[in-house]
This record gives sequence, structure tokens and C-alpha cells, in this order.
Amino acid sequence: MSEHMSVSRATFDEVMVPNYNPAAIIPVRGLGTRVWDQQGKEYVDFAGGIAVNVLGHCHPALVSALKEQGEKLWHLSNTMTNEPALRLAKKLTDATFADRVYFANSGAEANEAAFKLARRYALDHHGEGKDQIIAFNKSFHGRTFFTVTVGGQAAYSDGFGPKPGAIDHLDFNDLAALEALMSDKTCAVVMEPMQGEGGIIPADQAFIEGVRALCDKHNALLIFDEVQTGVGRTGHLYAYQKYGVTPDILTSAKSLGGGFPIGAMLTTAAIAASLKVGTHGSTYGGNPLACAVAEAALDVVNTPAVLDGVKQREAWFREHLDAINAKYKVFKEVRGMGMLLGAVLSDDFKGRARDFLNAAVDEQLMVLVAGMDVVRFAPSLVISEEDIKEGMARFERAVAKVVGA
Repeated sequence: MSEHMSVSRATFDEVMVPNYNPAAIIPVRGLGTRVWDQQGKEYVDFAGGIAVNVLGHCHPALVSALKEQGEKLWHLSNTMTNEPALRLAKKLTDATFADRVYFANSGAEANEAAFKLARRYALDHHGEGKDQIIAFNKSFHGRTFFTVTVGGQAAYSDGFGPKPGAIDHLDFNDLAALEALMSDKTCAVVMEPMQGEGGIIPADQAFIEGVRALCDKHNALLIFDEVQTGVGRTGHLYAYQKYGVTPDILTSAKSLGGGFPIGAMLTTAAIAASLKVGTHGSTYGGNPLACAVAEAALDVVNTPAVLDGVKQREAWFREHLDAINAKYKVFKEVRGMGMLLGAVLSDDFKGRARDFLNAAVDEQLMVLVAGMDVVRFAPSLVISEEDIKEGMARFERAVAKVVGA
């Protein structure tokens, strides 16, 4: 067995590309909602690896699926198929509007496939010229050059040369602006049912229904990016089910693998037909290891006990945040659904979300931000009431520090 070399945070600066600036601590072990660092310090995890660790750390069902599959088959190219991929695809189609699934390794890749499919479908059915993709300001759809350009944060796509064209952006929840921009040239409208990176902003019910109607009117496809909202996070398997509005294409990743990298694009048989043999692909997409773990995660999450439990946990989170806010007056509101919540900072603390995150780490709590003005929480869907209480006690100490500073 290879000997483990000793590494520290300083090693990152010596060997890694500097596009990240990770915390000083290095976590080495996790169990449930607790994480321990190199020094043996224990943290409560309200971040969930950015809405990924849907069942916490080292959930027995996921560990067992990984070990079992790891002794059978790790990888095949897509010149062959495999049982875990087929089982997972069947369970996803049984549980959603979709008839067909394409597997990838990440949310960005799932979105890349969705956008390519939308363009190809428009070409197949309507000919040249129907290629406009409309997305929303502050949206986030991944970091490939196509997906980051569709995303509504120009700072992420600027500075890399000419961008893919025929992509337009509008304000989220502004139906009138969308109506004015849409035409028969529109091939797709892309949206998160609830913007994640953009600040935990749910779509208004009337807006999401209006977008669907406009897409129908202009023969445009409606793409829901559910990379962050999917797999139980809102208390429904997918957020579209909560709204009662069905997309034409849906993308999923993050929570889908419970921590193992996997992405999926879901669509109907009629639309899927445009990705005929050779039009798109992925070497690792649908590999047996990822699909076996994702199947185990889906089996646990897609149950009334877990999905209803998410709604209960949201209520507990909101109670604690309201109590903290009554004392310290730091939040304007708490937005979001289920275990994807954003505490929006009041004007006195505008732009200081990272100060709250850093203070939380000092108090041995992991949280996230969504922009500069929102503290984001995306913990395990099965986090215990006790862990919520303990994490919130730590968060209150962090808030008190920031307020006192």
C-alpha cells in the first residue's frame, strides 16, 4: 500500500491552480452531519458540499452500494451498457415526466447536453434560424463555455474570447419582459425553478406557469435546471412537481449521487430522438460506480418519510433563524424551499455574507453563501433535530461575533 505523505493547506498553494481559495482547515472524515479535520476538530455541516451530500457523509446505503459495485465493475465505455445505469434510468423515468435519460458526470455536462439537444431539436423540427436561448440574470448553469455563457453572470464568462451566440438574458420573475423578447426564433427558455447561486430566489407560481405557456405558444422547449433543487431538496423529488409545471427537459446532478459525481438530463421520447447515434457523448457518463451509488441515493430519498421530513426540517431551520434574527436583527428574510434556504442580510450587513461564513467556521460550523448578501444552507435531507439545534447554536455565536465586530 502506498504510504500517505503529509499535506497541509500550504500544499494547495504549491501544487494547485489558484482558481479556488479553500479554508485553512482540511476535513478528513465525515459521518452524518458531522465532519472532522486534520486536527480532530469536529464541525456541523450545514453546507452539504454545496447541496450535494443529500444523505450526509458516509450514509450506510451509499457506502454499501459503492463497495458492492466496486467489487463487480467500475467502468465500461458507452459501446456497452450496464445494469446500474439501466436501473437508475428506469427509476428516474418512473418517478418523473421523462421517458429518456442521458447520463453525464456533472451539472454543467447535463446542461451542456440539454442546450445542445434544444438547438438540435429546433433544427430538426423547424429548420435554420430558430436558435435563440433565453436565460435569466443571476442564473447559474455550469462552467463549460456554453453553459457559463447561458448563465446570467457575465463575470464568469468574460475574458475567455468570443462567446457562443444567440443567447439572451432577462430578469428572473419578469414575465412581461420575457413575453416581449420571445418569438418563433426562440428555441428554448432555460431556468432554475429556484435560483441557487443567484441568491436562493424561488420562481413565482404565476411566472413559472407563464413561462410554460409562452414556450408552448412559440414552440420553444422549456428547460429546468434542477441541478441544485433536485432529488428531494425542496421536499419534492424535483421542484417542478411542487409547482405543477412540467418542463420539456430537466437536468439533475449534485444530490443525485449523494456525493459521487454524476449528472443526468431527462426528457421525453419525442425530444430525445434528436440526439441520435453520434450526436453527443461522454466517456464516463453512466459508469456503473456512479449509477449504483445514485440508485441507492434515489431509493432512500424518494420516499414519503424523507420527502415529508424535509418540510419538517425546513420548519425547524426557520424557527431557529427567526429566533436568532429577533435577537440580532441581521436578516431581511429567509427565502427558499426545503433544505435549500437563504438568509438575506439586512442593509446594515449588506455585502458581508462571507464574514458570517468565516465566523461560522471559527465556531465549527460549515455554511455557504449565495452572492455577497445571502447566507445559504443546504444540509443533508436527513439531518437530525439535535444536529440542527447544535449547528444553530454555533451559528448564533457566529452571528453575535459579526454583530459585535
